[in-house]
Amino acid sequence: MKKSPLKKIVLAYSGGLDTSVIVKWLQQQYNAEVITFTADIGQGEEIEPARKKAELLGVKKMYVEDLREEFVRDFVCPMFRANAQYEGLYLLGTSIARPLIAKRQIEIAAETGADAVSHGATGKGNDQVRFELTYYALNPNIKIVAPWREWDLLSRQKLLAFAEQHQIPIAKDKYGEAPYSVDANLLHTSFEGKALEDPWVAPDESMFLRTVSPENAPNHATEITIDFEKGDPVAVNGEKLSPAGVLTKLNELGGANGIGRLDLVENRFVGIKSRGVYETPGGSIWLLAHRAIESITLDREAAHLKDELMPRYAKLIYNGFWYAPERKMLQAAIDLSQERVTGTVRLKLYKGGVSVTGRKSPYSLYRQDLATFEEGAAYDHNDAAGFIRLNALRLRVGAKQ
Repeated sequence: MKKSPLKKIVLAYSGGLDTSVIVKWLQQQYNAEVITFTADIGQGEEIEPARKKAELLGVKKMYVEDLREEFVRDFVCPMFRANAQYEGLYLLGTSIARPLIAKRQIEIAAETGADAVSHGATGKGNDQVRFELTYYALNPNIKIVAPWREWDLLSRQKLLAFAEQHQIPIAKDKYGEAPYSVDANLLHTSFEGKALEDPWVAPDESMFLRTVSPENAPNHATEITIDFEKGDPVAVNGEKLSPAGVLTKLNELGGANGIGRLDLVENRFVGIKSRGVYETPGGSIWLLAHRAIESITLDREAAHLKDELMPRYAKLIYNGFWYAPERKMLQAAIDLSQERVTGTVRLKLYKGGVSVTGRKSPYSLYRQDLATFEEGAAYDHNDAAGFIRLNALRLRVGAKQ
């Protein structure tokens, strides 16, 4: 049965089986013109074939755009200033990409006079929430079409049958049972589903795309430096790079040394526990380096407050609230803390591990004359006695009761 007609629908389009079927389904069910939008955010594969496939499906207007610099500059950098990790481990590679794609969809809808947007996220996952919260935050009146919540094509076999019926080109390997669901961008690659649904089953080594096995990484350490300015990395090994250039370089270095693999069972926003395996080589190096430069440039209480705010901030990104007022408020505080987070960090990469071997900054709060165990006039040991007695006062009072 056909749905209420819409004039134009902007679809987040990858060119894969699901979104190619969605193009035809939207045309049939809504009698609408479908405008496709394909974003290059560093997924590591050609995106121009998506344009040609959209043409074969009768799409007259297609947007194919390189958003790698915007992705790292305006989304990844602010997130890493906060040292954000969801549930203490996950570097939010998928989560941080969705608000950028959704934002651009809303912009294209405004440019083309479209009255609706659509995505290929399933009804069980987080991405539907991330896309749609962004849509509504940027255009509260936009209409949203979520095919996976409407159609009856709820299995790969049904999708393939629909594709054959409508002569939709399908890559040959799609007929096989794919072992994993893969999402990739410049920050990470994620693997979910199929063989990984049993959290006891180890991922197969052949699955990994951007990191060598730590066991097969070089037998010698790689030493690198990263320069930071106001909390953001700006150079690797002394070479000035753009935001996307920095992450690309760190990915190369980390991947070659087996860095950034993570096997995690996480709690989805919709209430399901999900097992995912991630590769985030550059991000893993970046996070440790950023914490290192903060360690000598941030005041103690400012640093501790940041660490208290971080889980809330990470949860907001994971759950899709990038454009919520509370995330913006937290970001303002975080960005203020980064004004003097400038300097250089030296790191050693070796067989899956990253260690900091040095850090320096023109704004360093570290004073050797205070930290030294040698005699010095900068610190009077006798001051500690009163400090300890004052802090022990409530403990002594309680102990006497």
